Amino acid sequence: MTSLTRVVSLLCFFCCYGENEPIQTFVIPHSHMDVGWVYTVQESMHAYAANVYTTVTEELSKAPERRFIAVEQEFFRLWWDTVATESHKKQVRQLVKEGRLEFIIGGQVMHDEAVTDLNDEILQMTEGHGFLYQTFGVRPQFSWHVDPFGASATTPVLFALAGFNAHLISRIDYDLKDSMQKSKKLQFVWRGSPSLKEKQQIFTHTMDQFSYCTPSHLPFSNSSGFYWNGVALFPDPPKNGAYPNMSLPVTKDTVHAYAKTMVENIKERAAWFRTKHVLWPWGCDKQFYNSSVQFNNMDPLMKYINQNSKEFGVTVQYATLSEYFKAIYQSNQVWDLRGSEDFLPYSTEPYQAWTGFYASRNILKGVARQASSQLHAAETLFTRYRISFPDGPVAKDWALDKLRALRWAVSEVQHHDGITGTESPKVENMYLQHLMQAMMGVEELLAALFLLPHNLNLPSILGSRNHKKGGHQTLEQHVIVYNPLAWNITTIINVNATFPSAAVFDDEGHPVPAQIQRSAESNMTYDLFIVVELGGLQHRKYLIKFSEKKCSGRRLKCDWTYEAEAVQFERRFTPSSSQTGRRLLPVLSDCYKLMFDQDTNLLYSTTYLPEKTTVRMTQDFWEYHANGDVKAGPISDNYIFSANGSAARAYKAVEMEIVPGKVVTEIRQHFYREKNDKDYAYSITTRVPECFGSRPRCHRLEQTYSLGPLHLNTEVVLRTSSSLQNNRTLYTDDNGYQMMKRTYRKFTNNTLARNYFPMVRAAYIEDRLSRLVLVSDRAHGVSSQANGELEVMLHRRLWNNLAWNLGYNLTLNDSSVVRPTLWLMLGSIGTTTKLYHREAIELQHRPVIMPIDQPQRPWQEKKTKGGSVRLVVLPPNLHLLSFSVPGWNYSSNHNVHLGHIYSDQDLHSEPDYNRVLLRIMHLFEEGEDPELSKPVTINMKKVLQGVGEVKVLEERSLTGTWDINSLQRWKWNTTDNLDTNKDGCWSYGDDAFTVSISPKEIRTFFVHFASRIF
Repeated sequence: MTSLTRVVSLLCFFCCYGENEPIQTFVIPHSHMDVGWVYTVQESMHAYAANVYTTVTEELSKAPERRFIAVEQEFFRLWWDTVATESHKKQVRQLVKEGRLEFIIGGQVMHDEAVTDLNDEILQMTEGHGFLYQTFGVRPQFSWHVDPFGASATTPVLFALAGFNAHLISRIDYDLKDSMQKSKKLQFVWRGSPSLKEKQQIFTHTMDQFSYCTPSHLPFSNSSGFYWNGVALFPDPPKNGAYPNMSLPVTKDTVHAYAKTMVENIKERAAWFRTKHVLWPWGCDKQFYNSSVQFNNMDPLMKYINQNSKEFGVTVQYATLSEYFKAIYQSNQVWDLRGSEDFLPYSTEPYQAWTGFYASRNILKGVARQASSQLHAAETLFTRYRISFPDGPVAKDWALDKLRALRWAVSEVQHHDGITGTESPKVENMYLQHLMQAMMGVEELLAALFLLPHNLNLPSILGSRNHKKGGHQTLEQHVIVYNPLAWNITTIINVNATFPSAAVFDDEGHPVPAQIQRSAESNMTYDLFIVVELGGLQHRKYLIKFSEKKCSGRRLKCDWTYEAEAVQFERRFTPSSSQTGRRLLPVLSDCYKLMFDQDTNLLYSTTYLPEKTTVRMTQDFWEYHANGDVKAGPISDNYIFSANGSAARAYKAVEMEIVPGKVVTEIRQHFYREKNDKDYAYSITTRVPECFGSRPRCHRLEQTYSLGPLHLNTEVVLRTSSSLQNNRTLYTDDNGYQMMKRTYRKFTNNTLARNYFPMVRAAYIEDRLSRLVLVSDRAHGVSSQANGELEVMLHRRLWNNLAWNLGYNLTLNDSSVVRPTLWLMLGSIGTTTKLYHREAIELQHRPVIMPIDQPQRPWQEKKTKGGSVRLVVLPPNLHLLSFSVPGWNYSSNHNVHLGHIYSDQDLHSEPDYNRVLLRIMHLFEEGEDPELSKPVTINMKKVLQGVGEVKVLEERSLTGTWDINSLQRWKWNTTDNLDTNKDGCWSYGDDAFTVSISPKEIRTFFVHFASRIF
């Protein structure tokens, strides 16, 4: 900001408030503690994080005016469980009770907002909130989302549903922030959901250009300003307490200079806001590890400013975030409204578009989603088990420990430098290690829940087994398949096999349609595709009979299992456009006709047969080449995408083979960098399912890709080029919750990169007649750079010589081979609207496949009456978002719970295994579909009767800590004066168990089931 602009801003401020009315400054002490990024959690705990909470606790207790806000719960919980003494814990409880130590956000981490999924955002908040409420009886009511790279419109909705009164963001486009500062529009009321509207609106504060850090420049010193404890040292804190870059102490010689600098900054900030209240964050990354020196310098500085407040025109006070927002709320201003627009993508400078991280570290993004899916399956299965067999042999404490470990790991990786892929390699390894170890533990739990007898009077699912007598027998394998969704599904699963022939039978002995073929990945193995029909939350056992000989003679086996053979096509070189479309080969299913060009081995067109709609369409790989030398121009890195020109075709030859089948037809395309390369660089495997059962699966085309290792400084996209007239407009999802329209925009610089957007679950392009939808198993970056194009960035490998990146080891030299999956749908807008919400969820929560044994000689099983699993089925527009046993132990009555906390009783709580947390989400927007967008009324007792008898149903806030009837969020005055007293006005039927769920609502309940006696 120029000196003239600053003077004009200050004059404007004084015109509004008058020179005699001091600016009220809320100094908010905080430490930004990344759960990962450059250093592992363990390294951070040792170097500084543990000392933050130890010294803050001690220093707050010395002076009643001091304050501190704690944000990320992972570090606090580690300190509480492994470092804090009983004396510290007693002090913390008192500080929290007095409101001087305030927990903000309250989640395990400050989650990313661009590439995180709704399920996982809710999970990490629920884990943190459960700990805080059980331990202290507090419920966070304000956010502090100061560092995520852009702001999603889903986040304010979730925070409102959790009971928050205000939301705080910081990282938005540099040019937009500048405009908002000048027009005093940094504060507004955000209605993040177009369907929920004012029901879940929330006041939002955007931090100014100084963001969450204290201004570092001191005109009278070479050291950074207001950081008297200096900069944290790794790996070990200095033994003598002397840290680098410690600010000059506040003395009688320096206090006036410090005061002058601080007051000037306060006044500069005040000019950008409408009220006389200024939020002045005091802290930054890794601060307050020596709180004594911090407070002992700030105390006299603030005292000096207040003693001279008439001269300075400013008063200062330590504050928590709630004290600041309370002052804003009591100012009784009328605030502008913001609709469901988000703040994505995010740029910091003309050539710094933070759109690269949408695709950074593809493997980590995939493993994080797999872990989340596995957790959901295990939670639902264990919950059923606990209700049905409370005294079963699966130890409840052991099971909950396994679940909690995976909850912790999945929560941890949602950090804004975790799943984003913006961390150092050793931190990526930490996330992966934590995820994989916890997933192995949950795999053990799933096996126990499936295989152990449910009580001592019942045999296990394996039954009593003896080898069959007789001559040569085929080998047999048993596989359990579990549907973790509350819908009935018919789908195709793939079981890896080492034999060329197989027959499959369900748990009633009936033959099942199947197909076996050589695997695309190995000549030594086979893919066995099995059509499975599963009810909601149902598992079934399938018997596979393998043979080393191909099928012949036995009619039953041959009719039910199709042995598919591949047809090879010659390698084709990249042709000119005039050579295409002359020799077309059709691949047909009940839903699609795909035409492949035999002169290119590429897709040529797709026809959606039920509507007879044909779209010209091709798919191939393109590379953006990145600059790695900062002296040569803008660079790409973990965060930033800055292409060095347009994308170039990434191959010169394509091979194709097609495996026609009766269950699924598979098309394998291999792309070679050079015409005569032996090994392919990229591949597309497209599976075209046939229709089976009551709900055809053929509406989707299932594609898996292989990419890598990439050449250095390349960023690879899958480009789908079509005849759709979308005018470069596309739609992408915000965190799997709602779709956002992305209109192509032209910028003076960096237009290409600034038109990339995050896709977490879905993206589509459309014209008047048709829509092309992609749903994904992990986050990617997507764009429409030309009419009819939809490109997805799947993989990146980068290195640059930027000193900052090298110093922190934040380069992205990712030499891995990645195999992401996308499902593709084509059809009219009406048809795809009905399909894609559910398809995205079915891709995320595919059936769990657990082989019980290895192929072996047949067993003679004694038939047992184990009883079939009763189903849990929701209407097609409702999704069972959560069904778990959280384990947090607190009374549903807030006053009773506080009484327990403040009593002298032993506060160690045993887990509560009887309380079930249930969430149901309406998938559709208001008006999106004539039927599926309608409110749905269900009787929870009937829906859950397949699990047990519901005795008590309590509606709660999103994370479970509020009784919905006692939740009264602040009502902010808005320019449209709409009545916002609808927060807690949910719809119920005639009895306590009947609930009406409206579009986009997420309803959360505590459920108690009747005890079962055996």
